[in-house]
Amino acid sequence: MELKMNYQYTYFIYPFVIKEGKYQKYILKMLRDKDFRLKTFQKEKDFKMYQYFLPKTRDFLFSSFSFGSSKIKKLEELPDETRAAILSKYPCNIFEYRINKDIQGKIDDRKGIFFTISKLEIVCFESGICFLVMKTNVEDDNNFSNILNFNYKFRDINSDVGLDDYDNIRLQTNSFENAETFKSFIRKITGANLDAVKLDIDTERFLTYSYICIDQEAWNSNSDFEKIIHHYIRFANVLPADNSRKLEEEKITTISTWKYAKLALSKLGVMLFSSSEDMNNYTILPDEFENQFLYTYIINLYKKIYLKKIELQLKNPKQVKKARKEFIEFTKNLWIREITDDETGTMLNHRIGETLELESLYNQVKNKYDILYKDLNIEKNKISTIVIGLVLVASLIFNILNFIFLMRQ
Repeated sequence: MELKMNYQYTYFIYPFVIKEGKYQKYILKMLRDKDFRLKTFQKEKDFKMYQYFLPKTRDFLFSSFSFGSSKIKKLEELPDETRAAILSKYPCNIFEYRINKDIQGKIDDRKGIFFTISKLEIVCFESGICFLVMKTNVEDDNNFSNILNFNYKFRDINSDVGLDDYDNIRLQTNSFENAETFKSFIRKITGANLDAVKLDIDTERFLTYSYICIDQEAWNSNSDFEKIIHHYIRFANVLPADNSRKLEEEKITTISTWKYAKLALSKLGVMLFSSSEDMNNYTILPDEFENQFLYTYIINLYKKIYLKKIELQLKNPKQVKKARKEFIEFTKNLWIREITDDETGTMLNHRIGETLELESLYNQVKNKYDILYKDLNIEKNKISTIVIGLVLVASLIFNILNFIFLMRQ
């Protein structure tokens, strides 16, 4: 029997990297683009976000919390060039795409899965590491299998695979006539993204961050989760409905702090699978997942890419000094800090770090840093020894000459 759902949305996340030294110019481009606007946060309006994140992390992600309405107004009145120069010094800037109404789309003409793009944001960090974050909703369809197929297909829509050979993907919208125009839209935002390729980041596939609330008839006090676990595993691994792989062999990390909800983590993304048996799963939890938990995920993705960036710099003799400084700052200001006091958020942050293997990557970078630091100290000591030796020889020669001069007198 087809599994039914009550509520669903999927965020697709695409990392990209601004070329070194071009970040301020990119901010200026965003400010001048009439389709984008700088997103600001206010304590009253975004209180849950304000309360969830600890002060240092809040300042890192959402600088505008400390602006106040008067400062925001003054900033908006400045020339674009001045604003870009100021904003480029903040740790993070978020731009939102102006969507007058949801962008309607269609994927797979044969099955006719209709969807909307209801939100699109660009999250940019001072380092030039950015994320395109896009929210989609499948419309007028409560079949769980269609959600599986949509997530599976749409995450690869930016791929170089010929679209005619890839399940006839089509986007039918006023803004995007087809998948190619949508890909062009992404390229307009991200550029060629060559620096991301250098960091070994997949530039063809979106990360998937999805929420689904299935009908309570399938999962309740009288119907165990084990009866639908195969649906959960497909959803968690972003697999299509007709997947034939051995599901019991799939490896995913599951967080289950709720009675009727399970959160799955993998390198492909984050997926929350819930039942409408609990009212919280279609009222409070969806909002937490697309706000507090989403940015918890993004900040961990940022850590991973930033560590890769430092690791690459350490391989370049011309950038070693800069990389050492950045690694120290990263360790002090981001790596050793807790991001939240929220119990679930703390667990999620820890598990995401494990899934992304951040500890291993950090130690790998640290080992390279330590080796370079030791080599640098050895070189410094060697140079110091040579200099001291030359000074002593020069001093000895001077004393001998001085002695000979005095003897002749």
